[in-house]
Formats: sequence, structure tokens, C-alpha cells
Amino acid sequence: MTWLMSQAVVPAAACFYAMLLPWTMPAPADGLFRFPDLEPVQMLGLYVVLALPVLLVRRLPATVFAVILGESVLGDLFGARPVIVFVLLVALGGYLAARQPKAAAVGSVAGVAAAFVNDIHGYPGETVGDAAQWTGGIALWFAVAWVFGGVYRKRREYLEALHEQRAARAVMAERLRIARELHDSVAHSIGIITVLSGAAARVVETKPEQTRQALTGIESTSRQTLLELQRMLGALRRAEPDDAMPGAAPLAPAGSLADVPRLAERTADAGVRVQVTWRGERRPLPPEIELSAFRIIQESVTNVVRHSGARMCRVAVGYEPEGVRIEVVDDGDDGSGGLGRPRHSAAGGSGFGLLGMCERVTLLSGQFSAGRRPEGGFRVTASLPA
Repeated sequence: MTWLMSQAVVPAAACFYAMLLPWTMPAPADGLFRFPDLEPVQMLGLYVVLALPVLLVRRLPATVFAVILGESVLGDLFGARPVIVFVLLVALGGYLAARQPKAAAVGSVAGVAAAFVNDIHGYPGETVGDAAQWTGGIALWFAVAWVFGGVYRKRREYLEALHEQRAARAVMAERLRIARELHDSVAHSIGIITVLSGAAARVVETKPEQTRQALTGIESTSRQTLLELQRMLGALRRAEPDDAMPGAAPLAPAGSLADVPRLAERTADAGVRVQVTWRGERRPLPPEIELSAFRIIQESVTNVVRHSGARMCRVAVGYEPEGVRIEVVDDGDDGSGGLGRPRHSAAGGSGFGLLGMCERVTLLSGQFSAGRRPEGGFRVTASLPA
């Protein structure tokens, strides 16, 4: 509707200008028309021709202003001086100021000069002071139109800059999201590869079968990690400003709670058994909830593999009426020091894992907690509304 109205303004202005051309001329002594040799129909055609340039004002505003200014000069030469010409020149001056301020300034000066000459030439009894007073009024209107056009131009430039800033923020948010996905996915896979390679190195001479299993696990985990890296980096390269939108470039296929059993199988290859418990009636959740819940479980299990020294951890996923609750618990190092299970200090981590989990939950207006248990081990809990 707004576009339709803006498109209708120009033809309406052209018609209005054509209709007012004869009615704003000073009445001659010998009749209504300044050109007695022309029939009324021919005069009507002349007015239409004079108004046609207005239709091109959107594409060629400076040219249209020059043409209308030329019409005012020709009207003065022929003794037909319609006031509507100067009204239209003022309006065109404001429109031109919004698009081409330098051309608008030059055009306004030319319009004021034309008004002065028109007044001196059209009214022989006028003094220079009277003409200057009339021209001063026209100059004031041109100045007001120029100011309004400049304000509109500044507002448009501000909105364009604001749009560019939003696009840049959208790009940055997309890249940060991809960075979080890279950390959560790659850290988990590299943690498993580290544990498996350590296990293979310890038993390569004494237990070749376990070594073969560890190497197979390293190969499958490495292939999957490479595919995820390629997909995510491809999405990162596509996250340019022209494509930056609120829902841009989701990473497909995204993780979900349905992938938790597969995660448990992969973690078991690293020597940590994951016991998954489902509570409540399982139901589809919004994609962002599914992805965040899976990433929280993945990061928590990765921390168990890399830092706790535990042989087992428990994952509980509870579907509640108001959302989903996640709990990942391990009992810490059981002291058995199982084969190939290096014991890393929790202080050796980057700290980005817990920070990323907390950020995910905060963005979704949920609740997050993580800390050591009094009886030993570590607990991570998260509640996500859905």
C-alpha cells in the first residue's frame, strides 16, 4: 500500500501541475489564453506536454528541475507567467536536496534568479526593492525546502547505516554460533581421539586386538569430525553480510536429543560408559532447544572423558510440562586407573566449555549450574523452557 501511494504521487503531481498552469497566469487583457492562435484543445495539449517532464522526476530529478526552470524562462518570454511553476520548482528543489544536495543548491540559486528576472520583466512598474522583496520570499521557500530535503537525506543515510550495522551484527552472531558449534563438536571428538590413541600406545605390544579396536575408533571418529569441520567451515564462508538474516544458514544436519544414544556409543569406545535415562513423555522440541540440549550433554560428556578419570557417567533427560531438564553426573576418578584412561586435571581445560553451556542456556532463558559434588565427581544441570 505504501509503495502504491508513493508511485501515485508523481502522476498526481503532473496532473495537478497541468491543471493549474492556465489558472495561475495573470489574466491578459484580450482573453483567458495567452496564445489566441491556438484552439482550446491545442492549449490543453500544450499544458499536458509541459507537465510530462514531471513524470521522470524519480529517475532524473536534476534534469526535470532544469526543464521546469526552462519553462519558467519561456513563460516569461511569451508573457505567460504561471505562479505554479515556481511552486513546483520549490518542491523539486526539496526533492533534489534529498538526493543531490549540490545540484539542489545550484538549482535553487538559479530559481531565485529566474524569479527576480520574471518579476522585473513582467511588471514594468515594479522597483528593484519590490522585486527583491518578492524574490526574498521565494528564496526563503527554497531554503526551507532545501533544509527539509537535507533532513530527509540524513535520516535515510542513518537508516541505511543502521541496516548495515544490523547486517554486520547478524554476521558476527552467526560466526560466533558456528564457533560454539566447532568447539562443542571438535572438542568432544578430539577428546575421544586423545584417549583412544593413549590406550593404543599403552597396549600396542601386549594386546594387539585392543590396539586394533582403538585405531578403528580413531579412524571413524576422525572421519566424522572432518565431515563436521567441512560443513561448519562451509557455513562460515557463506555467512557474508549480503546473506546475513535473522534465520541465516543453519548448520544441517543439526544435533538433537535423538543423537544422544549414538553419542553414548562413541564415548564407550573411549573407555567411558554413558548410562542414559529418559524421564517423562518424549516429544518433539523446538530446534534450538534440541540442539542446545544435545550440545550441553556432548560437552559435559567430553569433560568427563578428558578431565574426570571416571569410567562411567550418568545422563538424565527429563521431559517436563514446561520444558526439558538435563543432568550429567560422574563419580570422579574411581582409582582403578583403567587401561588407557589418562587422568587429566580439570584445571587443564580452556574454560570455554562451561562458559559456552552457560551462554546457551542464558540465551534460551533457562537455568544452568555446574560444580563438584560433595561425595565426589562433577554434576552439570540445565533446564531449558520449551
